[in-house]
Amino acid sequence: MVLDVIKIVAPAAVAFFIGIAGTPFLTHYLYKYQMWKPKPGKRAALGGGETTIFNELHKEKETGTPRMGGIVIWGSVVITTVGLWALSLLFPEGALFKLDFLSRDQTWIPLFTLVLGAFVGLIDDFLEVKGTGTNAAGGLSIHQRLIVVGSLALFVATWFYVKLGINSVGIPFADDLTIGILFIPFFMLVTLALYAGGVIDGIDGLSGGVFMAIFSSYAGIAFYQDQFNLAAFCAALVGAILAFLWFNIPPARFYMTETGTMALTITLAVVAFMTDSLGEGHGVAALPIIAFPLVITVASNVIQITSKKLRGKKVFLVAPLHHHFEAIGWPGYKVTMRYWVISIIFAIIGLIFALLG
Repeated sequence: MVLDVIKIVAPAAVAFFIGIAGTPFLTHYLYKYQMWKPKPGKRAALGGGETTIFNELHKEKETGTPRMGGIVIWGSVVITTVGLWALSLLFPEGALFKLDFLSRDQTWIPLFTLVLGAFVGLIDDFLEVKGTGTNAAGGLSIHQRLIVVGSLALFVATWFYVKLGINSVGIPFADDLTIGILFIPFFMLVTLALYAGGVIDGIDGLSGGVFMAIFSSYAGIAFYQDQFNLAAFCAALVGAILAFLWFNIPPARFYMTETGTMALTITLAVVAFMTDSLGEGHGVAALPIIAFPLVITVASNVIQITSKKLRGKKVFLVAPLHHHFEAIGWPGYKVTMRYWVISIIFAIIGLIFALLG
């Protein structure tokens, strides 16, 4: 048991210190080449129209602060994962061998989605910085990004269904619900919904604290299921996110942006399903609780868009919800800290729910 715990907490510490050590070099590059938006303002709202209130709230932050901060997160995780694997090959008889958590059955898929999502997000960030791409403000359009995320989700869902034989979803306090081939579109729907929640990356320090709590909870669930490699992977993500958060607390040195949010949200979907029927658990059923801040972020957008389409009126001053709180006068740091508190509480409740269910 002690060795299992060490196997999980050690990657978190390693990823954290790698992120702390590597960030000054990344920061130097991002500032040297001015990797921020050429002009302030948000891409067009999902429901169409201008984002006047958001632009007014953030007009002084949109330029001068680099994007692509998510590199700290996935870069640290990749280096940690590959580094511990390489050390296990060099010292097969030593203690370092037991720290290797790269395994085909537990970490290949989430590592794959993390890297691929990060790569596509990085392309989008680069295009937005340069003011080029298919979107009016630069970068990939929302439709292009959804196609990428949907295609990646389709591939992974098919792998789960065909290769791993997963065709059911865990139901708390009951038998698993077999849905057959419908598992594939269900997986895609969950992934797209989580990706939509990535817009929570809108205030200094907000997204980092939320994702830290979420992946900490899933590390606990995976550990309970004896999926120690997956738990170590989630813990490494937590350590890397904490390193990012060290530099992202107000005033942020850089923003996470798509290269971070796309990677994390897609990977979160994979982790949730890996801790579900595959791990004889209820990782998907617990997801709306554990990821509650992402859920209310998506819900506020849906409510806002629907109200504007059907009633011609807005429910919130600006969506998503965290920007509404800014618009009514809450300082950004207060919104961030309260979201952190909510994230931790719901992560704990979701963890208990998953373990008892």
